[in-house]
Amino acid sequence: MTGLVAVIMIFSIPLAGIITSHLQTLAKLKNKMIETELELEKLKHENFVIETQKLRLELEQMKLEDAKRGADFLLK
Repeated sequence: MTGLVAVIMIFSIPLAGIITSHLQTLAKLKNKMIETELELEKLKHENFVIETQKLRLELEQMKLEDAKRGADFLLK
């Protein structure tokens, strides 16, 4: 009986190390995935801000062109 306990203890120590190492690896991968997703969200937000500014400038340009056409129409 003590021999069986000894064998179980001999195999359980490396097995615990393997499981712990695996869990640490999974935690590191999850952390890297979250960091990557965060960077992607930052890039999406930056792109949104740039696109919004571009549309705002285009709208302003259209307003100026319309005002110019209106002034030209009144002069004729």
